[in-house]
Amino acid sequence: MFVTNEVDESALVPVLITFDDCLTTLDRTLARFTECRISISFNKSIVVQLRVEFLSHEVSHEGIRANTKRLAAITKLSFPRTKRGMQFFLGALNYYSRFIQDFAVFGAGLYQLKDDDFEGDGDLTTARRSFDILKQSKVAEAPILQHFDKIKEVDIMLFAIEWASSTVLLQLHEDKLHPVQFCGRVLKDVEMNYHPAEKEVLALLLLLKTCYTQLAGRILNVYTRFSTLEWITKSKSLFGRAVQWAVLLSPWHLIVQRIKETECAFTRLLQSTVTNFVNIDDSLELVAPPQKGSPTARIDPQFLYAKLPLDDSGLVVSFDGSAKTEKNGGYGSCAWVVWRLPEWTIVLAASAYLGSTTVNVAEYTGMYNGVRAALELGADNLVVVGDSRLAIQQSLGVIAC
Repeated sequence: MFVTNEVDESALVPVLITFDDCLTTLDRTLARFTECRISISFNKSIVVQLRVEFLSHEVSHEGIRANTKRLAAITKLSFPRTKRGMQFFLGALNYYSRFIQDFAVFGAGLYQLKDDDFEGDGDLTTARRSFDILKQSKVAEAPILQHFDKIKEVDIMLFAIEWASSTVLLQLHEDKLHPVQFCGRVLKDVEMNYHPAEKEVLALLLLLKTCYTQLAGRILNVYTRFSTLEWITKSKSLFGRAVQWAVLLSPWHLIVQRIKETECAFTRLLQSTVTNFVNIDDSLELVAPPQKGSPTARIDPQFLYAKLPLDDSGLVVSFDGSAKTEKNGGYGSCAWVVWRLPEWTIVLAASAYLGSTTVNVAEYTGMYNGVRAALELGADNLVVVGDSRLAIQQSLGVIAC
């Protein structure tokens, strides 16, 4: 643990296999203390033990695990009734976040809760869902983190969604890939607009910064859902933000492999306590935190898609809009179509030219004209569909105007 620029097999205490190795290491440590004139208290020192409790962690040759009694106490907590109670829960959980895969994904919505959300009119559906997942699935099944082995190969699994990014550092033990380090964070407002492949680059950079001393100078096997990362590391004709990513990744030796299917060698190698990013589907949308400027409550995705019976005889309005940028004229157009069910016959189809507009205004104009036309035709039960998430969700009151 005193070798210059190198970390020991454990980030907490030296872990050795045989008794002779323990004695040899103890002699070297005491000799080093003497050279550096460091005094220690043997009454407070623990040496040559199968298991050592250190800072609420249990360290052994198997790996590092969280204190099981404290985790059990966390799983028994009920959903807080106040913001302060939620902060207490997150504070207790944040200390063990290194053992929780995708902690940033499920904890983001809880960190954004306000005092008003716990009042009578507050909708805590998303928060309760995230709370239950963290408490029952993530905390109760927290894995043992293996000690980093500087001899074995290093594997990195990347994952990113709309509001967070996550990384897992893995190494092969007993023919299975076991977790060594979990990293993740909530994305900033600007970063949420990045392409998912760019968000994975952010996740990789976070891990490289966190585990720099272990990973510097090593060959890293990186598993990703996109081919963009490999293009960034090999292409000589980059542009935009890709140039920045390439510069930051240039000191590292990366072997990038794109993973698309669940039935692959990589998935079979994963330990059961590690969730493969291929298995994570759109259900995460149900625990997404509210975006800036929007109410805390988020609409269930199933309500965004109309489900009509086969014998429905009402009207359906579809709309669309487009616009040129200001430097290209700033003009646009919109269109709307009124359909009658169940035959899906076109009752009315129209369009309009807009001399000076934006995309959002064009979408709103198409929706407004379509709804007005349907009401003039006597519609009393109307279904409106379109590809503008902003226009539809603001009309439903999900996103603040």
